[in-house]
Amino acid sequence: MAGGGSKSGKTEIRYAPYIESKHTSFLTALQGFRIAATGNSPYANYTDIEVEDAFFGVGYAISSFPSLYDMYGKFMAGLDIEVLYDQIFEDTVNSPVVSNLVAAEAALIDDEININSLPRFQTGMRDINSVMSSSFVIGKALIEDTRTKMVSKFSAELKYRLIPVVQDRWSKHLDWNKGVIGAYVELMKLYYSAKTDINEVNY
Repeated sequence: MAGGGSKSGKTEIRYAPYIESKHTSFLTALQGFRIAATGNSPYANYTDIEVEDAFFGVGYAISSFPSLYDMYGKFMAGLDIEVLYDQIFEDTVNSPVVSNLVAAEAALIDDEININSLPRFQTGMRDINSVMSSSFVIGKALIEDTRTKMVSKFSAELKYRLIPVVQDRWSKHLDWNKGVIGAYVELMKLYYSAKTDINEVNY
């Protein structure tokens, strides 16, 4: 080993020329091997896995969708269960299906009256010469009153039987809202778990 003099206040240590020459050749060769090794790396063309594409679609991120607390506020915190019950009651008890059923029952009663009850009444009143009397008018009014009461009774019974259906739909709606929040939480947990795993793979 040869010692060098001081240049600008710095001390330089040099080795014998044949040692420095071999060392330079070694470093040059090592650099070539390193370049060759990295150039042939099996990960050279590796493309990072994008977990966002799998979960949300291309171009979307988790911030593109409502937050957990926003979903909670929409489905639970801002829910008025009395208003919900009234809506379900109205949709069930006064639905077009119920109205159609009542109308169909009324049509059947009308047919029964027009085909059987009213002709028998009119024939009986004619036989006793009372068609022009007030009894005839009162009798027809009583038949119509009976028809109205029968339709009302059918409607009331039908709607009364639907009250347990309203209760069941209301309970399931509340369970559905709760289930949506639970599913949203699980999806977010799954996303962050998968993102952590995939980031490790990419690294």
